[in-house]
Amino acid sequence: PGSAAASRWDPQPLAYQELQSERTEVPASRLLEETVLSRPGSEDSAGCGELVWVGEPVVFGRADSIAGKYGVWMKDPEPVPPFTRGTTWRVDAVGTEVRQLFQYEAAEQLAQGYPAKVHILPRPMESTGAVVYRGGLFFQPRRSRAVARYDLRGEAVTAEREIPGAGYHGQYPYSWGGYTDIDLAVDETGLWVIYSTEKARGAIVLSKLDPETLEIQRTWETNIRKRGVANSFVICGTLYTVSSYSAANATINFAYDTATGTSRALSIPFENRFRYLSMVDYNPTERQLFAWDSFNMVTYPIRLSRA
Repeated sequence: PGSAAASRWDPQPLAYQELQSERTEVPASRLLEETVLSRPGSEDSAGCGELVWVGEPVVFGRADSIAGKYGVWMKDPEPVPPFTRGTTWRVDAVGTEVRQLFQYEAAEQLAQGYPAKVHILPRPMESTGAVVYRGGLFFQPRRSRAVARYDLRGEAVTAEREIPGAGYHGQYPYSWGGYTDIDLAVDETGLWVIYSTEKARGAIVLSKLDPETLEIQRTWETNIRKRGVANSFVICGTLYTVSSYSAANATINFAYDTATGTSRALSIPFENRFRYLSMVDYNPTERQLFAWDSFNMVTYPIRLSRA
């Protein structure tokens, strides 16, 4: 295992993960008008608060092979040299031997399809739950309930830890399938893992992880059924879920606040423009959602309420 320079992405041999056909159609009702809401980065959206608005998706790139029907792309909100906040990462996740991590110097390079480097992971990863944080790729090794940290500078796995009781390889995925049992997330407070267990009876369990050792620092058990939502992400210590991966007019339909240990129903409009949402993550530095929607790598502007 190692890395190699690449002038153009070369797809690997494919064997498809089985997808579930479960579909949840949720009508959306706009609670807030976009015209009266500030854009990301404005004074009103500085600091922590509750999610109140998600804007229209902006397409940054498109996969040119069936390997990219679903995947994950991201930027490190707290990069370490030689990487920067502009360095962009991508994994095309269709297949049983998903080992290629594409590195781009900027999102514009991703749009052109020419990676600066291709990292070959020492172990194949599963699902679209990976994140990049503080110089490491955090991912779920295939057919395991573990989370691993791949150091992007040293190009080696530096930590790995099992998540006790976590379902894996299709036990408690999101509604779209894709073996999305274990999903990692980053917010203003650090690294999280989203999963479920037999004890939780399929409800979402949320744990805070130490990014160096992957030790679980604290765990919350929600009352939100994991198979009943399309995806989820964490902002300012609150878990948010997406109602549907295929409905054009989906919603952000639930929130679970770790500070109070309570959940509430929401109806924040969320557009699935290409009708196959397989990944959504929050970047706390850019204050945007990154998502993968049927071959397309997109971002969503968001607005938070005043804290």
